[in-house]
Amino acid sequence: MARRGSPVIVLVSMSITVSMALAVGWQWAESKTKLPAAESAVLQPGDTDGLALTTPVLSVRRAPAVLSRRLDVTAFQQSLQPLLAGLNDTSCVAVSVDGQLIAQRSATLPVIPASNMKLVTAAVAVEVLGAFFIYTTTVTGEIGTGGVVNGDIYLVGGGDPLLTTDDWLAASGEAEPPINTTRLEDLADAVVARGVTQITGNVVGDGSRYDDEWFAPSWGNEVKGSEGGPYDALMVNDVTDKLADPALNAAQTFLTLLQQRGVRIDGEGRSGTALDATELASVNSHELALVVQELLTTSDNNTAEMLLKEIGLESSGVGSREAGSKVVQTTLQQWDVPTNGIVLADGSGLSNDNRLTCTAVLAVLQHGSSDDVVGQGLPIAGVSGTLADSFLDSPLKGRLIAKTGTLANSANTTRTSDPPAVKALSGYVVVDGGGTIEFSLILNGQTVTDIGEFGKVWYEQLGPALASYPATATVGDLSPR
Repeated sequence: MARRGSPVIVLVSMSITVSMALAVGWQWAESKTKLPAAESAVLQPGDTDGLALTTPVLSVRRAPAVLSRRLDVTAFQQSLQPLLAGLNDTSCVAVSVDGQLIAQRSATLPVIPASNMKLVTAAVAVEVLGAFFIYTTTVTGEIGTGGVVNGDIYLVGGGDPLLTTDDWLAASGEAEPPINTTRLEDLADAVVARGVTQITGNVVGDGSRYDDEWFAPSWGNEVKGSEGGPYDALMVNDVTDKLADPALNAAQTFLTLLQQRGVRIDGEGRSGTALDATELASVNSHELALVVQELLTTSDNNTAEMLLKEIGLESSGVGSREAGSKVVQTTLQQWDVPTNGIVLADGSGLSNDNRLTCTAVLAVLQHGSSDDVVGQGLPIAGVSGTLADSFLDSPLKGRLIAKTGTLANSANTTRTSDPPAVKALSGYVVVDGGGTIEFSLILNGQTVTDIGEFGKVWYEQLGPALASYPATATVGDLSPR
């Protein structure tokens, strides 16, 4: 048998042969394709064969998406300059794209946020309570023979801010009536279905789930009762009598509903604390996601205040404004939201003592998204809620989702001088083709409620700037060179 050659020698020989063939072939090809020196720098239109690109391999121009974003951001920053330059020294603005800060002015300045405070309350409520949390309102008492309740029947509040009756809702006349409400009629029907025919005692409303603070103490007289409160853990129809005990008002309303359904009631409507008794019926609210939608879309002050107390109750066992505010502060810190200068005087933003920064509001928006419970609950420009009549003729219609805020602060008798008026707008713009703008603009000033001032800022400066992103980059801008 013949001895085979060494494999190593064979491989080396083959490599040398291939290398020599490639070298000869390359020299021949170069001689055939080389242009004269005078012609090598001239390209005819459309002639790209053999084009030697000068852009380095690792240049951003070889990543068009990255380059496009860079060009878009630069153009966006330029479009925001009129807004930044024209902002007064008592207001703030901050804008980011997908969490990247693009522009800001006085963003760390503590300002009065008005209803932009509701963004913070809503976000923390979802964090603490969960999107599927529900409120439950119950009726307790002892049924005897023939469906007779010997003694009192108790209407026990579970904190539901949206208990309403059909007739009140139809006649409310509010510019932004509550949505996603809980029908008190359903609870009355359930009591009758349980077999109750007579109540020998009273209908007692129990709001003891929360403390008895019905108004935030820093609210001015111009908003107390008319814009918010009185509120308690048992509240029906936003309390038609603004000076009434919410639990008493609820008990009287429920008594009427039972009488309309044929139940004989020997006593009257009262407020008090329920005694141990059998649960006769209950009614559940919508899930918290829809309660938050009602809060943000209609800017419901009572809903915000009751949510704040529920946050406190869930975390500390105390249903109070102070307990809830502590939870909000702690939660913001856990989210790494800058809290320097923040003052949490209430949950709705009605108080002039509230202070937020645009940096903090932007951070809350960045912690969430336009697709989460808070984002989906916001008013939509030109479509719904407090933005239904805004940006109607703008490219932002249907794309901008944001929380408004307004405080006129006129005739405030709780201070020696009027605080500044407030107009605020903070939220998201969904970018065509993907991505999201997060922004917070909070105007404080004596005349910002005048359409000539805030209208210019919103519709002539902020709106066009937000609508300008992304800019359209040309092929030449994006192509390697």
